Amino acid sequence: MHSLTPALRFAPELLLKAQGPGLGLKAAIFDVDGVLTDGRIYIGEQGEGFKAFSTLDGHGLKLLDQGGITPIVITGRDSPAVRRRVADLGLKHAVYGAKDKLAVAQPLLDRLGLAWDQVAAMGDDWPDLPLMLRAGFACAPAQAHAEVKAVAHHVTAAPGGHGAARECCDLLLMAAGRYGDLLNGHLSTLDGGQP
Repeated sequence: MHSLTPALRFAPELLLKAQGPGLGLKAAIFDVDGVLTDGRIYIGEQGEGFKAFSTLDGHGLKLLDQGGITPIVITGRDSPAVRRRVADLGLKHAVYGAKDKLAVAQPLLDRLGLAWDQVAAMGDDWPDLPLMLRAGFACAPAQAHAEVKAVAHHVTAAPGGHGAARECCDLLLMAAGRYGDLLNGHLSTLDGGQP
């Protein structure tokens, strides 16, 4: 059977911080515009909005869920494109059109039985700050606003919509000790045979 030693590396002190305090991180909240997308909004002639999503980010969110860290989407905008992407990824927890992200996040975390120190948050602009300041671990994409980068525990090398969320997911999974198993789990075909 083939196996891989992970090539991806993060600084030991960052991995310690990304483990979260206490019992570890159990969920991660992601913004959409500027995190799962590059932040640009394309508007067609009929007023329809278009967004581009990274498959790297999408797979990262699925891996996060498989690794026991619940992905949550909280976005200030609502659109059919975002709802479709969340549905396609099979994400169970999403809030759309949230004007006050903290006001919608708190009841959701209460329902899930989670405290803020068990949650990571990734955002790129001021509406994300209340979540990031309360979270046990905060992450921002490379192009995030300066005030957001200033409170983030980690600023990704990749910009939003181009692998930033995947970098955050990989970091959280590595810190939780689940990255290597998930990586090696992908080396077999779905029917159990060798590639």
